[in-house]
Parts: sequence; C-alpha cells; structure tokens
Amino acid sequence: MLRIAVLVSGGGTNLQALIDAWKSGELKNGTIAAVVSSHPGAFALERAKSAGIPCFTVDRSRFPGREEFTDAVVGVLQNAGADLVVLAGFLYILGPRFTEAFPNRVINVHPALIPSFCGEGFYGLRVHERALEYGVKVTGATVHFVSDVPDGGPIILQKAVEIREDDTPESLQRRVMEEAEWHLLPRAVSLFCQGRLRVEGRKVRILEEDKDR
Repeated sequence: MLRIAVLVSGGGTNLQALIDAWKSGELKNGTIAAVVSSHPGAFALERAKSAGIPCFTVDRSRFPGREEFTDAVVGVLQNAGADLVVLAGFLYILGPRFTEAFPNRVINVHPALIPSFCGEGFYGLRVHERALEYGVKVTGATVHFVSDVPDGGPIILQKAVEIREDDTPESLQRRVMEEAEWHLLPRAVSLFCQGRLRVEGRKVRILEEDKDR
C-alpha cells in the first residue's frame, strides 16, 4: 500500500471524493495516511478527522516567505512517509524544494482543460469566471503531475464539461466538480498507486492493469 498525503486549504470536497473512493475500495493499492492543511480552520480537517485520518496544520500566515513555508510542508510530508502527494484545493504555490523532494510524485487537479485558463493566479472561481467571460462552450477538469511551472506538469487525465447559457461561476464550478474533478482525481490517484502511470517527456502513458496485482 502506498501512503498518500493530501494538501488542502479549504472545504475539502476533492478530499472527500478521495476518502469515499478509499473507503469503497476504488482507490487500489493506496491508503490516505495524512491530510495537511495550510489553514487551521479548514473544514477539510473535519472531513479527515471523521474518516480517522491523521491531520496536520502548517499555517501559511506563520511563515515569512514561500521557501520557509515550503520547507515546513516538505518536513511534515516526509515525516508522514508520503509516497504520493495530492493537491486538493491547496491554494499556495510551493518552492522548488517541494517537487525536488517528490519528483513525479505530486498530483494536482485543476478546474479547466489545461492549457486553457491555467497558471499562476488561476484558481477557484477565477477559473470559471474567465471561462464564462471568454465565451467558451466547453470547459472541464485536468489532473496532472506537478512541476516547477504552475499547472505545467504532464497531463494524466482530462474530462470535458459543457457550459450552459445560464451558467454562473458558482453553478459552473459545482458542475465541473461533480461531473469531472470528483471522478478524475480518485482515478488518477488509483492509477498511480497501481504503478500504471509512466511519464515519458511531456506525456503520461497509462499502462494496462496488472491482473496479478
């Protein structure tokens, strides 16, 4: 069983999707070993406690800069024995030491079809606001490996979601979560834990399931 650590900052809806997949057995060969929050009041911590998952807080406001915060987060993850780190609504971009400590072992879910509406500053409702302002007809979600470039790592999975004429940023955010994020993230994590993801340059190859596993 690979040990999964999840980084959160807010309500933890994607964390809940992972917990539900873990409890149902859909998340194969992995266990959620730790949840780490950047905010002590994040409701995601309550979700983790209810599921019996060890919780840790690394309060961003207590650190003078990004590098100090990064070092503290990496320390907690290493002490937790994390084999895979999942960013599930984590609002901060960490320094290079983060990806150096976990090369091709950090997965993020982004609420758009990368390379659209992504990069530094694109998170939460901002993504959906821009999609509606631009007038695109289709949006969606992307799960990708994390690199030093914000939202620039190799793409693992994507799923499209149609935009409706009466959509607001809030309604679109909810539907992208329900139709895409909550399905893609547990699947990608399960694929990683089964050893079925291979990074080949900019691309990720999904290997066939090992029936003997």
